[in-house]
Amino acid sequence: MEESAHGSVTTMVEKVRETGETNVFDRMAAQGEFGEKRCKFCVQGIRCSLCSQGPCRITEKAPRGVCGIDADGMAMRNLLLQNTMGTSTYLYHADEVFKTLAQATPGGTYEIKDWSKLETLATAVGVELEPKDTLAKRTGQALHDSLNGDHRDPSPLVEAFAPAERQELWKKLDIMPGGPLHELVYATSSCLTNVDGDYVSLALKALRLGLATAYGVQVPLELGQDALFGTPTPHAIKTDLGILDADYVNIVVNGHEPFVGAALIKAAKEARVQEAARAAGAKGLRIVGSIETGQELVQRFEVDDVFQGITGNWLCTEMAMATGAVDVWAADMNCTVPTLADTAKAHGALLIPVSGLIGIPGAEPHMDYDAATAGELASSLIEKAIGNFPSRKARGNGKADLRVGDAVAGFSTESILGALGGKLDPLLDVIKNGTLKGIAGLVSCTTLRDSGQDVNTIAVAKELIKNDVLVLAMGCGNAALQVAGLEALEAKDQAGDGVRAVCELLGIPPVLSFGTCTDTGRIFLLVGAIADALGVNVPDLPVVATAPEYMEQKATIDAMAALGFGLYTHVSPVPFVTGAPRLVKLVTEDLPGVTGGKLAVETDPKEAVAGMLAHIEAKRAALGI
Repeated sequence: MEESAHGSVTTMVEKVRETGETNVFDRMAAQGEFGEKRCKFCVQGIRCSLCSQGPCRITEKAPRGVCGIDADGMAMRNLLLQNTMGTSTYLYHADEVFKTLAQATPGGTYEIKDWSKLETLATAVGVELEPKDTLAKRTGQALHDSLNGDHRDPSPLVEAFAPAERQELWKKLDIMPGGPLHELVYATSSCLTNVDGDYVSLALKALRLGLATAYGVQVPLELGQDALFGTPTPHAIKTDLGILDADYVNIVVNGHEPFVGAALIKAAKEARVQEAARAAGAKGLRIVGSIETGQELVQRFEVDDVFQGITGNWLCTEMAMATGAVDVWAADMNCTVPTLADTAKAHGALLIPVSGLIGIPGAEPHMDYDAATAGELASSLIEKAIGNFPSRKARGNGKADLRVGDAVAGFSTESILGALGGKLDPLLDVIKNGTLKGIAGLVSCTTLRDSGQDVNTIAVAKELIKNDVLVLAMGCGNAALQVAGLEALEAKDQAGDGVRAVCELLGIPPVLSFGTCTDTGRIFLLVGAIADALGVNVPDLPVVATAPEYMEQKATIDAMAALGFGLYTHVSPVPFVTGAPRLVKLVTEDLPGVTGGKLAVETDPKEAVAGMLAHIEAKRAALGI
């Protein structure tokens, strides 16, 4: 199998193999081809080891587990329990945002950059806008409190931001969510042995948890980060492993939160810091983004002499470390592989966890993020990086000749509206007249399950834009498309006539960098606004969601949110539910009559896009456009 769609990653894989270092590509190969060495019961979702009577496996001779649960209940319970981990990590991130908001002060490490976003959040949770000097603190506290609202009481954030017709439907289905923490308890408690064994009940709870995550967690999370760091606006960025230059002191920020990275960028721009780096023998000191932390930063910060851009997504983290150009790797709450400290030691780097969630064997002592002391943390990380540079550089294992790519990042609902003159009308017009057939939200991870790194994601995006569907990209899949060059202005030449015409009119690429996986909530706001402008319900729109390479638990809860929201949702690889025929029928055939959403499972990129296009054309025909 082709290891990666990216030449820089392939180059580094060859180099780490020469040294015998562990890497994710060889570890995948060691697991065997999918279906050969993998447990068939696990693959089908019909294995359970939740209680001491297990592991139970569903077979013709044993159609129920010891407790009495059937195949559909077992598979859905497994999926719901998996989803709770996704919600939990989003909740952790959101609460860090709210605590950071509460610490924002003029001239401090963090200060309010977009007051309109802060005021929007304050209004949503019932906070008075005056006095202004305490608004950030009061709003941060109110948002923190909103997480803990009772699951029986509708979340004020859902009421403030979700389309009215969706809210009415959710109330009828009893999936109108309350406070996300209580929804999490409600869902997790339902997964206990002998509590909920009904696959329909469990599926509805999964949809409810997804909606609680999207509107109660992701929307305020991203709006809060907009308030702190500014709402994204389009600007040029640099991508790929070549942005790591071994002649500089390099601090890589990796994970899903922007707080430490933002503090480091601010501190690294001080003249004394750059002078100290040069005194240590370096050309200067740089901050480099990796995966979603990098994605959060490139959406809001200009690339310059200090901030260098984004290396790529999680599958290339070991390769980035193996360039030998990293001095400090600051690991926040998500996506640091357990082997990375070994790779760091082999190449003279320091892996430092900056979140209590991270536990990596052999890592340096924790230096955990706290909003109140973030400036001091940034200074300490910089000091360690500068101190590490001479010994790291002396090893002489600097980077290979690796590519530096160009992209445009920073698209948000506001920046898209800005490009359209402040109104949705121009976008609606090109959809109505067929210049654009529709819009696809690509919210994906990256996985080696069915292809090399990002191969399927790139293929799906290319096929969509070729067929005049505009793509809004989020998550690790966003980095895939940035590094692949599809978010550069020149990529319009790979699009169909309609998308290319829109690109030339607005000066945008055919794939818009819409952020991270947390921006699932943000895209719901945009789609809801389009539905309101057209006077139709969300499921009636020529809009689809696709996750061509979903991987982990945050992705599965995002899919539940999209299905509850009413979107046609394509996923690949095949989820672990195929041993549950009634559950499969529910989500692929029956759900359109419940929420309007539909799960489409297809591993072939062309076939997947064909299904999306058929859905879009059906919706266009129904709307008479």
